[in-house]
Amino acid sequence: MSDGEQTEAAAAPRPKGRLTNGSIGGHLTRMAIPMSWGLFAIIGINLVDTFFVAQLGTRELAAISFTFPVVFFMISLAIGLGIGASSVIARAIGSGDRERVRRLTTAALSLALVIVAGISVIGILTIEPLFLALGAEPDLIPRIAEYMGIWYLGMVFLVVPMVGNSCLRAAGDSFWPSMAMTIVSLVNLVLDPILIFGLFGVPRLELEGAAIATVIARAVGLAISLWLLHYRERMILWALPTPRQLLADWKAILHVGLPAALSNVIVPVGLGAVTAIVASYGEAAVAAFGVVTRIEAICLVPIFALSAVIGPVVGQNWGSGLTERACEARRLVMQFSLAYGLFVSAVLILGGRYLVPLFNDDPQVVETGVLYFWIVPLCYAGYAVVMMSAAVFNALGRPWPASALTVTRSLGLYVPLSFLGSVLFGLVGIFGGIFLANVLTGFAALIAGRRLMSAPTPAPATKPSG
Repeated sequence: MSDGEQTEAAAAPRPKGRLTNGSIGGHLTRMAIPMSWGLFAIIGINLVDTFFVAQLGTRELAAISFTFPVVFFMISLAIGLGIGASSVIARAIGSGDRERVRRLTTAALSLALVIVAGISVIGILTIEPLFLALGAEPDLIPRIAEYMGIWYLGMVFLVVPMVGNSCLRAAGDSFWPSMAMTIVSLVNLVLDPILIFGLFGVPRLELEGAAIATVIARAVGLAISLWLLHYRERMILWALPTPRQLLADWKAILHVGLPAALSNVIVPVGLGAVTAIVASYGEAAVAAFGVVTRIEAICLVPIFALSAVIGPVVGQNWGSGLTERACEARRLVMQFSLAYGLFVSAVLILGGRYLVPLFNDDPQVVETGVLYFWIVPLCYAGYAVVMMSAAVFNALGRPWPASALTVTRSLGLYVPLSFLGSVLFGLVGIFGGIFLANVLTGFAALIAGRRLMSAPTPAPATKPSG
């Protein structure tokens, strides 16, 4: 290491295991609350886009509903890479290896950049065949292409800051990443009506405007994330690593990140398959499905937040050898998942008929959306348990049990049961299939988690490579 690099390393504050002392419940609450409003803000981007695009008409709403599985695919990929980075970084922090923390953070950002560049090119070249395969009518493809062509070009602004924010959470900081997500959402909220409807002298861009607003907002998020990583946490190592060292760090991240990314990607693949099944019932059914899945995502924000912050809590304590604290964290999030899942079920069953018309008052859209909320929310507790279990497994550096749960849910149950339900009972059967998939997988997750952590033995502290 050069003198300049030594000076930089010495000046950088040591990332501390902030989560290895104090109340586990307090840490989870302190991190989950800001994470919840940050996720609410980010999911709100899709919700805001849906709301404004719905004002353009049912066909435009159907077009953007078809894009949701693909957008969710990329979000899931970013989450998976972030999970891999967070897992190794949190355990490195728990073991006190500051230099490895900085190297892994830098490696995670560079890996995200390389992956997103390749996928962007593939995405732009395959817009028409992909969305035709998802069930879109040929005359909807131009509208879909208006949105996705721009969205793919700005995808780097989505993936890289999401990975960066996962690195920040691994250090025990969920407040500032959440503030960054909130700012991104506010920028999108301001730009959406201006660009979609052509306000204040701006040309009316409709679906293109929604995509441009999202890209600009995400670019702001990237700038904030890099600033926090460099200036606040000193987690970026600007020195150029050797190829051997970089590959070693990428390998460590991908050990958890690759199966986590594949598992997360499977979810939108399953969603895309079910969207195609729903599409056989017409554009109104697809529009309703797009609306309810967005409302559902908002209602499940606390679950998403806990699944994001449980990893750093378990990882830091596991890396420090504090296995009882790691087990306590798992118990607490499971209890919350069951209770909150039942609460949300009651809210949507009673309030679904008032929520759907806020986005589209087409009678067919409303009828389908209300039917969904009468059936599917009853399984949210099971879905929450699956998410928490997968997050804990990944934090322990055990990604394959997490992947097995996700694959079983999405490809083994979610899609087949939805298809079978469609054949036998129509839309009611599709929604019943979703219900059964989440309940059955939830039970499996509880059993697997209890067995895995019944006699935990933490892995030895990871030493720097290279």
